[in-house]
Amino acid sequence: MKRFLSSAVLTLSLFQSAKAQQHIQPAAIQDKMQWFADAKLGIFIHWGIYSVRGVDESWSFYNKKIAYADYMQQLKGFTARHYHPEEWAALIKESGARYAVITTKHHDGVALWDTQFSKLDMPGSTPAKRDVLTPLYTALRQQGIKSGAYFSLIDWSYPDYPQFLKDSSRYDAKKDPARWQRFLHYYEGQLKEVMQQYNPDLWWFDGDWEHSAEEWEAVKMRKMLTDHNPNTIINGRLQGYGDYDTPEQNFPVSRPNFKWWELCMTINNNWGYHPDDTNYKTPYEVITIFADAISNGGNMLLDIGPAEDGTIPAAEVTVLKELGAWNKKHAPAIFNTVAGIPAGHFYGPTTLSKDSSTLYLFLSGNVSGQVMVKGLINNIKKISVVGSRQALTHKIVGKISWSTVPGLVYIDVPAAVQDKYMTVLAVELDGPVKLYRGKGGFLTNE
Repeated sequence: MKRFLSSAVLTLSLFQSAKAQQHIQPAAIQDKMQWFADAKLGIFIHWGIYSVRGVDESWSFYNKKIAYADYMQQLKGFTARHYHPEEWAALIKESGARYAVITTKHHDGVALWDTQFSKLDMPGSTPAKRDVLTPLYTALRQQGIKSGAYFSLIDWSYPDYPQFLKDSSRYDAKKDPARWQRFLHYYEGQLKEVMQQYNPDLWWFDGDWEHSAEEWEAVKMRKMLTDHNPNTIINGRLQGYGDYDTPEQNFPVSRPNFKWWELCMTINNNWGYHPDDTNYKTPYEVITIFADAISNGGNMLLDIGPAEDGTIPAAEVTVLKELGAWNKKHAPAIFNTVAGIPAGHFYGPTTLSKDSSTLYLFLSGNVSGQVMVKGLINNIKKISVVGSRQALTHKIVGKISWSTVPGLVYIDVPAAVQDKYMTVLAVELDGPVKLYRGKGGFLTNE
């Protein structure tokens, strides 16, 4: 993940990524993207040798917070002795997530599988002495969860990769193309290993900002992956050759332009295991952020950071379980829905059923009394509380018989129906939602 990049570089890289994604036309990938659009929630797993000391993943040595040699000493402490992938998969299932993405290799170059292209891997260089990916992918698929592979294009440990520390590099790839070709052989070889051994449903690339699409051979790599599995999905960090956008950490005020998008977000302030970081997001905070994402037609990829021994911090388990209970209760309003109605019609997140005949209203905080919907042309058949089916009453205010301008819908929400995190209402309509978008007034054609 991006960490401590200058704001100018980060802004430029995000702009270039969003602009470059237009290489892939939505119509060409519509069918394979449907499960992703329906899934809404994924769990990100940052796990690697950085979990031993609880330091920033890869970035800690790159930014000189720790010496490279000291960072790599963590290889000796990665045991995975309490790693139970079936329990991980069960927890992810309980959270309501439909897919999960694990760091197969971060920027430090340490592979979690048995790679033939490097000595830096879990089976050969750590006390774990095993490929930790295979059992997790098996467990996830047994739970019916789509399996994703985070793969760093960057490899700061590899001697033929140009960049190393933030203020140093080994060589200029443009001036030494033979050396860059040696790196490409290595990078493409590892990518092919993951592709052939695990056949990911989704690829989550990172680090593309350090080189161009041509230098990464992005077209070739995309073709290799999609030839192997035509249904595999690729995130938007392959210099313009991805399938969906990936804003990181900060919620976009307006939704990304690309048709499909996903907010990737930490559960506290850091990616990976950081015992010094106890600023965990509460279940309420995670749920409200998630509701905003799906309201805008996106997904949320929520990160967890297991310790080196494979245990998941208790605070993270609690958030996933609480999120899962809320998701289970409100599933019809979350999964297999589409983006809600435009801002201004309701002061809160909304979603719609796929046929647009049911409008779901998400009520942030402890809401009781009346909530209001503006500009709803449809007749309302029924309003109920999702998860309890309790019917609610409503009234129309301000509707003038001779005007086409609809009145305001006020819905009575008793205190007794409140969910402890976020109440959701289902408004069943007489057909696909129709909204008045005019300026009001007396004229019937406004």
